Parts: sequence; C-alpha cells; structure tokens
Amino acid sequence: MITDDKVLEEAIRLVGEGVCVTLPVNGRSMLPFIIGGRESVILQRPGKVKVGDIVLAWVEGSRYVIHRIIEIKDNHITLMGDGNVSGMEHCAIDDIKAFATHVVDARRQTHPLYSRWRRVAAQLWFLLRPVRKYLLIIGRLL
Repeated sequence: MITDDKVLEEAIRLVGEGVCVTLPVNGRSMLPFIIGGRESVILQRPGKVKVGDIVLAWVEGSRYVIHRIIEIKDNHITLMGDGNVSGMEHCAIDDIKAFATHVVDARRQTHPLYSRWRRVAAQLWFLLRPVRKYLLIIGRLL
C-alpha cells in the first residue's frame, strides 16, 4: 500500500530533480485560499523564500505541512496555515522542500497563488487573525 508519506517523499524527490508536481491538499489549514479535499497545489523547487510564500516544509522534525511563511529570521522560518486561528510551526530554511506556485481547483483550472489580489487578500487575512475564527465559521455556514 502506498502511504501519504511515500507520496510526499516521491513528490519531494521529483521537485528536487526540477519536475513540477501537482499534489492534492487535505485538511482545512489553508482556508480560505486553498480548499483541502477539493483542490491541489503545484509545487516546484524552492528558491529564495520570502514572507508570504506558501511552501511544503518538514516542521519541527515530525511532519510535512503546506503553510504560509509568516516570519524569517536568519535560518529560522515560522509558518502558519491561513485557516489556523493559532498555532505556528517552525523549521530551518533547509527543511523547505517545495514552493507552491498555483492552486488547481475542482474544475481543473489553474490559478496563480501570487497574483496581486491574492497577495493583498493574504496580507489582509493575516491582519484579521483576531477575528479569523469567526470569519471561518461564517464561511462554513454559507
């Protein structure tokens, strides 16, 4: 049986060889920008990362996440899922295994993750952390 870990390891290997990989996303940690269970992300080899980038990273020596970089200090990266109301993950720059470039929706349409409106929306969403919980609840009810 092929496990999620094996799929991730193969995706990371391919990305390391320069191949772009489309990976389905599970969970709600990247709402509202990436919908787990319905959308996928396109991953490529990471380059110089910056705050606001969405990456696949090995965090805290225990698991992989696809989350947004919220802080970079020297070699230390802090990540947080857009759908999380609290809780952050930490890793080293070398633990970033891939850079997410696009999201693929349920209709198989590809959308860039870093268009101007998405960057502005992500910055606004980050500032709304104190009320994010309530906005996510309202979003689930709609």
